[in-house]
Amino acid sequence: MGESIAARYPAAAALFARASAVLGFDLLALCAQGPEARLRATENTQPAVLVTALACAAALEAHGVRPDALAGLSLGEYAALVRAGVLDFEDAVWLVRQRGMFMQEAAAGRETAMAALIGLEARQVERLCAAHRHLGVVEPANYNGAGQVVIGGDAAAVRATADAARAAGARRAVLLAVSAPFHTSLMAPAAERLAAALERVRLADAALPVVSNVTAEPVRRAEEIRRLLVRQVVSPVRWEESVRRLAAMGVSAFVEAGPGTSLSGLIRKTVPATVLHAEDEASLEQALRGLGAQVSL
Repeated sequence: MGESIAARYPAAAALFARASAVLGFDLLALCAQGPEARLRATENTQPAVLVTALACAAALEAHGVRPDALAGLSLGEYAALVRAGVLDFEDAVWLVRQRGMFMQEAAAGRETAMAALIGLEARQVERLCAAHRHLGVVEPANYNGAGQVVIGGDAAAVRATADAARAAGARRAVLLAVSAPFHTSLMAPAAERLAAALERVRLADAALPVVSNVTAEPVRRAEEIRRLLVRQVVSPVRWEESVRRLAAMGVSAFVEAGPGTSLSGLIRKTVPATVLHAEDEASLEQALRGLGAQVSL
């Protein structure tokens, strides 16, 4: 994760070095060599994904590729805020590590689950959740688009809702291998702790519009962003609406910077646009070729 970009681009390597100084361990070595179990611990995964995304963005910028607007799903919103000048890089690394620990601990000792429901309308999923709340907390956590809604909450309620979704005609209802019910009301303790952590960090107004996960609207003012980051932990991510909002703002080319291509697939199914990704040297070069008609390389 990120090693080929860091090997080629000094600006990317410098980000890993700066993050390592904040974290107290060699982040690039962990990404490249593991151990996998340590990398998968959410307090390490979150900084690793953040820094890899920003390293890929730095590599794109080295070729003259600069965004007109930004968005990121969940943790990715922090990378967008760094790129927009809202958060200092070191502060963001510290924050996402804290956020990871807070979210992991929020539902500790409680049997929880998340599931991806594919092939139902969002309103259908909301009604199914409401019908099974007598079994515990179950709520939409991500409105991803392309007929995909992720739900989370207490395990019994989530499993029952997933079963009901299959019976209602969902193409798939898949339990996810996650450690906590992210973006649900069960994360309220994490939101409280994150609010306190955010008070220790300076935020600036955004130099570029960043579309919020919570509202699916562009935000620029620092204090509004601070409030929305707290709400984000306990609110569903409105990714489909965010993508449509970016398209309405005139965005015609999307580049997913960082590990994985899941967002690229969702974007392609949501709006007609050029959709590219950059997660390593090979995909970066392909993205640069794809953007060649629109940017100066």
